[in-house]
Amino acid sequence: MAFPHGVKRAALIGAATAVGVELVTAAAVNAAATAGRRRRKPRGFPYREPLTVPVAGNDITVYTYGAHLYDAMIEAIDAAVDHVYLETFIWKCDPVGQRFMAAVGRAAHRGVKVACLYDVFANIVVPATFFRFPPGVMVHPFPLVGGGLKFLHPRNSGRDHRKILVVDSKVAFIGGYNLGSLYEHHWRDTHLRIEGEFAYELEDAFVRQWNSSPGAPRRRLTPPAERSWAPELRLHRNTPRLFVYPIRGMYLDAIARAHEQIWLTHAYLIPDADLIGALVDAAARGVDVSIIIPAQSNHVLADWLARDHYEVLLSSGIKLFLYQGAMIHSKTATIDHTWSTVGTANLDTLSLLGNYEANVEIINPAFAAAMEDIFKTDLGNCIPLDIETWRRRPWYARLSETILAPLRPLF
Repeated sequence: MAFPHGVKRAALIGAATAVGVELVTAAAVNAAATAGRRRRKPRGFPYREPLTVPVAGNDITVYTYGAHLYDAMIEAIDAAVDHVYLETFIWKCDPVGQRFMAAVGRAAHRGVKVACLYDVFANIVVPATFFRFPPGVMVHPFPLVGGGLKFLHPRNSGRDHRKILVVDSKVAFIGGYNLGSLYEHHWRDTHLRIEGEFAYELEDAFVRQWNSSPGAPRRRLTPPAERSWAPELRLHRNTPRLFVYPIRGMYLDAIARAHEQIWLTHAYLIPDADLIGALVDAAARGVDVSIIIPAQSNHVLADWLARDHYEVLLSSGIKLFLYQGAMIHSKTATIDHTWSTVGTANLDTLSLLGNYEANVEIINPAFAAAMEDIFKTDLGNCIPLDIETWRRRPWYARLSETILAPLRPLF
């Protein structure tokens, strides 16, 4: 059926106007948040000292403070005798970033095989001169655009959002921390140090990403021959080029099994309809569903898009807690005193159905207890958001949420 020229023109004008309104609103909320952040001085926050828990023959240490983690990572790199594999989303050109650059340079100088992988898009504001690595360091910048002429194909989408360090196949690190001075003292995040056979799993994840991701030709690395079958530990990897996204399924399965509690901590809470439904169903059967999120994150647009869910979540009995005074960037969960996950994936479309991500799944009551203690510590720095307070928010906030809602599938 053909539409009159005037109808087509009106439709185009309407669509263009809607997009324009969304862009103007997004720019306005971002500008307001940026101005607010400039006025606020960073403040301290409660955190736990590093705690080591034995799981399936591995020693797993949980870090909740960047300075402690970076010291441990640098110590591991400086102790390397065979190889260092380092993968990160953001690598800042600041004292912390330079400290890691110097560490990988020292390792290469003493004959250690060093391979570094970082995401080009995430570091687009970092001076290119910073990424002139020391001699002997193999480098793979995960490209801004991959796939050649097929760069628009879904297989070629996604950023490398993972943060992994593996040293000598013996010790590995994974979690939410990028490399930068901001994260050293002023962000609350969660990262793991794993010493034992499970380090092979993280090494395999790095090697396969290095060998098969798009970009310039590079020296191939050999995957580890040994892999772990420990049922208490599993590594889940989202791999867009294979259309494989197991982390979302891991969450859905764990939430569906819950009968007592679901405690989540996430930087960006923009779950899809299935995840929202799973959380609402859990609350309906009496599960304590509690979620810690930033009062204000580093991505204000993500905050506004997340608010579109608050009415449904809060009215279903799900408890939301707003972390105060600092950015909480963790991607963690613990369920029923038994199941936990720590990794790089947020509860949003970009992480669960878009980016390269990696999460460790841990089924161990002692580790779950450690994660519960961390959750309780974080709760001490939160303000609960109740349904009455939420419904009293200003009219202009409601209007902005409505205007921005169509952007949700992009996040």
